[in-house]
Amino acid sequence: MDELYDVIIIGGGAAATSAAMTLKNRGKSVLAVSNRSESSNLYKAEKITNYPGLPPMSGAELTALFRRQLEESGAVLVEGRALSVLPMEDSFGVAVGSDYYTARSILLCAGITREKLYPGEAEFLGRGVSYCATCDGMLYRGKTVAVVGGGEEAVHDADFLESIGCTVLRFPQSARFEILGSGKAETLRVGGIDHAVDCVFIIKDTVSVTRLVPGLRYENGGILVDRRMATDVPGVFAAGDCTGKPLQLAKAVGEGNVAALSACDWLDGKN
Repeated sequence: MDELYDVIIIGGGAAATSAAMTLKNRGKSVLAVSNRSESSNLYKAEKITNYPGLPPMSGAELTALFRRQLEESGAVLVEGRALSVLPMEDSFGVAVGSDYYTARSILLCAGITREKLYPGEAEFLGRGVSYCATCDGMLYRGKTVAVVGGGEEAVHDADFLESIGCTVLRFPQSARFEILGSGKAETLRVGGIDHAVDCVFIIKDTVSVTRLVPGLRYENGGILVDRRMATDVPGVFAAGDCTGKPLQLAKAVGEGNVAALSACDWLDGKN
């Protein structure tokens, strides 16, 4: 994409909605990258009873309210997975699937990812392990690849890989996996059975924030921020569950507002 946004928000929940509303009220251009609402932990909550000013409601109902507010804030909303954030000289590049967006600052509201990594996943990331078939599939054209994951995206990616001549092995995430190799991924072990592969495409709803932005520090399971919600990377702010406990809506909304105001101050100071 050619447009340079003031802020790219990664996330679409309470913190992201609060931040987007504040940023737009301050006249900033905003792009929000979010997964489907149904994939969030909040959506799955049976009942929310501790958010001030609102009657008890299900997580699905509250998620729908947040999403409508996010859409009506004026922010540009992109549905997809943020795969990486690349700091550049005066901006940041964000890869979302096979698309690429740029902004002057980043606001991380990505929640938490409770999924454990498969053995070998981190070790071979970028060397035979990928999270995006449309991004990296052509590198393995005509070769044997595995797609790990369920849902429509995994089906779509498997179909795409087959269309470019790959031999595709597809497995649901419920199986036990181990990725093995020497220098690069060469074998996918599924429930004790080895499969020779050239690449393993792992399709998840989210990529852990620990791997999104290089240079972030973590403490007690969350991104380390100061009282302005600023991280150790200049121009990168964080809010909500990804900054650690307590994992509460009221905290997320407040932090989203503070992070947005701090991003505005940082952007205005650079003009």
